Amino acid sequence: MLQEETVIHHHAHHFTSANHEFEAAKQGMWIFLVTEVLMFGGLFVAYGLFRGLYPEMFHEAHQHLAVHMGALNTVVLITSSLTMALSVSSAQKGHKVSSVRYLVLTLILACCFLGVKYFEYSHKFHDGLLPGGFFTNTEIKSPKASLFFSLYFMMTGLHGIHVLIGMGVISWILRRTLRGEFGPSYYTPIELVGLYWHFVDLVWIYLFPLLYLVG
Repeated sequence: MLQEETVIHHHAHHFTSANHEFEAAKQGMWIFLVTEVLMFGGLFVAYGLFRGLYPEMFHEAHQHLAVHMGALNTVVLITSSLTMALSVSSAQKGHKVSSVRYLVLTLILACCFLGVKYFEYSHKFHDGLLPGGFFTNTEIKSPKASLFFSLYFMMTGLHGIHVLIGMGVISWILRRTLRGEFGPSYYTPIELVGLYWHFVDLVWIYLFPLLYLVG
């Protein structure tokens, strides 16, 4: 049975205090997230440019996306962001059991997101709604439709890779939480992973309306 534990953390020798270590690590994570914004930003710029050039095609092509699946995944990720935040809060308060439970829930919700995405991708493959030269759908009349789905797969695919990475690091901190490594005096890794997961959720908040709603 899981026990609530008091964790004593000894900061690395090159930091003056545990708080100094925490602030340095947090600043490093924010810098990393800025580079992530730049990477996704390039795709968002490409989306804006091509949508401006081919507005009719984008409108027609986006109607072939499953809005209900995109909406479901939006709810799933927002909920997972909540469970992640609750896990961090529990770790800060020294509530190991609650932290573990919320981390497990976050992983389950992430699996649900990828499961929905699998069915959505399968439908696109079946209908020939694929990027570039792999586009074989005959329902969409615009010759540029493959461009929309190239952006769709690049943007949602890159996001999906980030979800998988997030699941990996959440599993890592879950293992450390089970070992009782986090508590009120040391919760840096779990908070930084929480920041990453919130970023992943935020990216989807932009992808959903751009791809599924406004096309």
